[in-house]
Amino acid sequence: MTTAWSRAVVESIEDATPHIRTVILRPLAGFVSYAPGSHIEIQVETGQRTETRHYSLVGLPVGGRYRIAVKHSPDGLGGSRAMWRLAPGDHVTISQPKNDFALSFGRADYLLIAGGIGITPLLGMALALKQRGASFRLVYAARRQEDLAFAAELDAGLGGAWQSACSAARGRIDVRQLLSTLDAAGEVYVCGPMTLLDAVKAEWSQLGRPLERLRFESFASSGHFAAMPFEVELPRLRLKVSVGAHESMIDALARSGVAVMADCRRGECGLCALPVLSATSPIDHRDVFLSEAERQQNARICACVSRAAGGTIVIDDGYRDRHDIL
Repeated sequence: MTTAWSRAVVESIEDATPHIRTVILRPLAGFVSYAPGSHIEIQVETGQRTETRHYSLVGLPVGGRYRIAVKHSPDGLGGSRAMWRLAPGDHVTISQPKNDFALSFGRADYLLIAGGIGITPLLGMALALKQRGASFRLVYAARRQEDLAFAAELDAGLGGAWQSACSAARGRIDVRQLLSTLDAAGEVYVCGPMTLLDAVKAEWSQLGRPLERLRFESFASSGHFAAMPFEVELPRLRLKVSVGAHESMIDALARSGVAVMADCRRGECGLCALPVLSATSPIDHRDVFLSEAERQQNARICACVSRAAGGTIVIDDGYRDRHDIL
């Protein structure tokens, strides 16, 4: 589906934590309401290119404004740095709200698990469930108390229906214990770093719970290894491409004239998955498209978000022109 773009003005900016900044946007073409879990796309300038970033809409619709939160990621691909340079009065190009993380109402019980900036889509979900009188709990994991964005808002809107879990003080949350207390007919919604998603998916599978009752959203910037430069070799094209620490594999290939089909650019659709022939370092699978078994095999990589932890990865670009076929 073609994205319809329009302009919005930055109305206000506020720091929610030392590393998370909230931005209030007033759409100039008219406000479109949204359901919990929705996001908007924003065009940002990163280096010499205009790129698209996805930001969850925080809370429930109010006042004809969109509220987003941006974590400052100095080691990211440039989107957060561009967003942190915004000031009130600046104009940005945005999409209408979209929802790939919709909340299903009518379940017997809900467990919402947020990690860090992952609170952004879950805050609105929790408030909506509270309004409907649903049975739910929100667990919000962060390193320190001061890293909990929107804590005062959670206290005011949810009361005792939410709890914090700060690893610096009490260690990591006990995922198995959390999931075990959920009603058998309940549903889980998770948003946060890849380590949290992996832990929840592993425990959910071991408990034998239905996969359709586990819903999650990822952030492409999270991974199991720190981002570092690596090399991509394409033997068929006799080409070697250097991927910078702050550059995606798919952008580095495009810079070198190698087009890769892609859609979501968030590691969810799998359209950009390329065959892996070999790798000298671990592959940091940052997507949510491949299954755990596929990740272990390291036979494919989603070029939009995943990368190698240094070294060299050898891939088949997958493209076959008429001469290749003949």
